[in-house]
Amino acid sequence: MTRFPVRIGLQLKPQHTDYATIHRTVSAAEDLGVDVVFNWDHFYPVNGEPEGKHFECWTMLGAWAEQTSRVQIGPLVTCNSYRNPDLLADMARTIDHMSGGRLIFGIGSGWWRKDYDEYGYEFDTAGRRLDQLGEDLPRIKDRWAKLNPTPTRKIPILIGGGGERKTLRIVAGHADIWHTFGPPDVLAHKAAILDAYCADIGRDPAEIERACDVAKPPDSGGPGTPEGPAAAVGPVLLDVGVTLFVVGISGPDFNLTPLCEWVAWRDALTT
Repeated sequence: MTRFPVRIGLQLKPQHTDYATIHRTVSAAEDLGVDVVFNWDHFYPVNGEPEGKHFECWTMLGAWAEQTSRVQIGPLVTCNSYRNPDLLADMARTIDHMSGGRLIFGIGSGWWRKDYDEYGYEFDTAGRRLDQLGEDLPRIKDRWAKLNPTPTRKIPILIGGGGERKTLRIVAGHADIWHTFGPPDVLAHKAAILDAYCADIGRDPAEIERACDVAKPPDSGGPGTPEGPAAAVGPVLLDVGVTLFVVGISGPDFNLTPLCEWVAWRDALTT
């Protein structure tokens, strides 16, 4: 039995559009009743025109902290490779204060090679990037404890990914929220591995909220969740422990129709 409420998130992908449209969409999503609005941490579009319009993650989150009043905000996810971990901790602490305690600190090890090459970061191997993430998370938490002022509360850490050998070990050790994607059988398999890693370190796996992409567009890459309306897909994902359902929407126009459907499904659960 999960201890978390059903929540709906929007991942607003800041690509192929102008900032005025992003601003309007964030306000519309908050008015619609979503629980979380995420962006992502890239420097170029991940799909569509590779040199298309794009905006930076953390600068945008600072603006959203001032623009919004209710929704939680955060990156889905920030790339651990792009910033010194102590600086990243300070950035997150600042936005936590700006938002009145509404930041979700989403982080991952990085994967989009173009960002690394264009901005001069060493790409290295996937394994080494994950090792670095595991080394940096304690440093980030230590910095939060040293800052003056400290964060407004224990900032929830979301870790993205589903790698069974390294990523899920890091999730067990550090995450308050685990975000991944895939069909229910894959999610159930990975959740069982995560639960086992939690048992290894004496942690209750029920402490970790489970989040999943839904309504993935066909060009988004990676395995998608089951096709179908929220009323059909939602209960299937609930059965494997998912309680935070994230709808990803890209520019230029940010069609919120899929998001409306998921919000309506969430609301129907409590009526």
